[in-house]
Parts: sequence; C-alpha cells; structure tokens
Amino acid sequence: MSELLQVYALCVLLLCLKMFAISCYQGGFRLRARAFTNREDAAFFNCAAQAEELPQVVRAGKAWANDLENIPLFFVMGGLCVVLGTPSGVTAGLFGGFTLARVAHTLLYLGGWQPWRTLAYAAGTVCLFGLGGLVAGGLV
Repeated sequence: MSELLQVYALCVLLLCLKMFAISCYQGGFRLRARAFTNREDAAFFNCAAQAEELPQVVRAGKAWANDLENIPLFFVMGGLCVVLGTPSGVTAGLFGGFTLARVAHTLLYLGGWQPWRTLAYAAGTVCLFGLGGLVAGGLV
C-alpha cells in the first residue's frame, strides 16, 4: 500500500469515527435526559415522547449536516488524488489539514465558539480547493 493511500485511509477512518462520535453525543444527551421525540423510543425507555429535541441534540444535528456537505467531497477528491498519484507531501498535508479542520469545526460548533468555528470551516474549504487543484493538475 502506498504511503499516500495510508494517509488517506487514516483520515477517512478518523472522519468516520468523528461522525460516529456526533451520533453518540446526541444519543448520550437523549438517554441522560430521557428525552425522545420518537414515540417508539420513548415507549421503549418507559417515558413520554417530547415535542422537541434537546438543544444539544439539535446543535449536534447541525454539525452532522455540515459534515454531510463537506466530508463526501473530501472522500471523492482524496480518492482521486490517490488514484492520480498527486505529489505525496502536498497531498498528505491537505489530507491532514482537512481532517484537523473538520474535527476542530465539530468541537467548535458544539461549543458555540465563533469566529473560530468559521475559521476551521474556511481552513477545511481551502484544503478541498487545494485537493481540487491537485486533481485538475493530475488530469492535464
């Protein structure tokens, strides 16, 4: 396995674990507060269904939705970089930069810390554009 593929696979794994952690975060708040909006979940835990989600669950859902707008692009662009054999050092740096930016974005989103959340988002976006540039360069 190439070194670049190893870095890409590690970043994909970390991003998947991060997204799974958001789900656990939501579930933890629901369980702790015994606050479920689905009737079948509330019935299973022998409590009444709630009309609205907890604020922490809503915020985590927004972080999750933001991931769904960005992380699939990384999966595609990163995979194309590996297949096209783009320069390893630069590509690995962008892989790591994107992954760190997305982890930071999630933590900052959950904490409600601005402008740091936006800066983390911007850093991830810059990495995606960098990967896009490498893909374009690899095609010519």
